[in-house]
Amino acid sequence: MQRTGRINSPSYRIVVVEHARSPKAGNIVEKVGTYDPKTKEKKLNAERIKYWISVGAQPSATVHNMLVSLGILNAKKINVLPKYKAPAEAAEAEKEAEAAKAAEHAAKEAAKAAHDAQVEAEKKAVEEKKEEAPAETPADETKADPAKPKEEAVAAKE
Repeated sequence: MQRTGRINSPSYRIVVVEHARSPKAGNIVEKVGTYDPKTKEKKLNAERIKYWISVGAQPSATVHNMLVSLGILNAKKINVLPKYKAPAEAAEAEKEAEAAKAAEHAAKEAAKAAHDAQVEAEKKAVEEKKEEAPAETPADETKADPAKPKEEAVAAKE
């Protein structure tokens, strides 16, 4: 349905549009009827509507109900109103959602702690390897000791 008409005087075009496009954009494939909600006047091209439905077009819930009431479609009407939730049911559903969120948060924290422990273990293993590596390599005797003065180092090299 594409709304037309002035403010406080609505009228609608029943149009066929591609799925990815909006009827507001004006990029319609075909205009198949009109509807005036104030006078309840409906002008529909039943032949073209049946053709588009046979090709695979799906009417919106409101248009579907209109077509059923006019006898163009042989189907049940679709409830377009949102489903009523009693306040107790809504509170219970909210508690369940919070519990699920808390469980998800706890699982994330546990996974993070496990990951942090693994990273720490890897760091310790790398540090131990670094400490063991200098002890295994033989010390070079020709190198000068940083504590000795430069003159003694030159003498030691000769």
